[in-house]
Amino acid sequence: MIKRSPSLTDQVKSHIKEQISANAYEDDRVPAETDLANELGVSRTTIRDALSRLENEGVILRRQGAGTFINRPGLQIKSRLDEIWSYEAALEAHGYLPLTRLLDVRQEAATANLASELALANGDQILVVKKLFLENQQPVILAVNLIPRQRINKPYSDKDLLAPVFDFLAKFGDQHLNYYLSDIVPTVAAEDVGQALQLPAGTPLITLEEVGYNEENEPILKAYSYFRDDLLRLRLIRRKV
Repeated sequence: MIKRSPSLTDQVKSHIKEQISANAYEDDRVPAETDLANELGVSRTTIRDALSRLENEGVILRRQGAGTFINRPGLQIKSRLDEIWSYEAALEAHGYLPLTRLLDVRQEAATANLASELALANGDQILVVKKLFLENQQPVILAVNLIPRQRINKPYSDKDLLAPVFDFLAKFGDQHLNYYLSDIVPTVAAEDVGQALQLPAGTPLITLEEVGYNEENEPILKAYSYFRDDLLRLRLIRRKV
């Protein structure tokens, strides 16, 4: 029985995904809405909302007159590019046991370009946090977060910076990350990036260059993420509209 809470639809969605992962549905057919509602003790509306989210994620397919089925190719997507997730969670979704290592923490003056992106004055102080995400001592992701110092209003320690950046900003700056504006950028590893990821300088990489915005639509951080594509593959489903 699903317990009622403000995130009831999310609970139902998670339950169905767990059942799919456990191969609990015979012939890859998801039970009817009525059966799921009776099993979980929720309304058909809640079931319908949860199934709609799973369909949007590519986890299931709904065929008119035939029913709802598991979409096996869609299950290959471990981390959705249109959702905000911690890199620890991304590594876990790929079957890894994640470890986070803090490489560098420093303050520096914002450049003109960065100040423009983050609505700062030239020279305003930026907290630069460089973190490495590993699986069994193997580097997988290098993340560099640039946070306006004025957005942080509580004392913190280096240990606090090991948390996901959106959790850090919420706890120590009362800033709640609402969304990222993200660019997917092909690049080659500079010497320092290659050293961190244990790759030769010049190795081709996929990167995310992002500006994060709070609930007031104000920019609150700039982030660069470098991925070892041989260890963690980013995928998405593209639909014909």
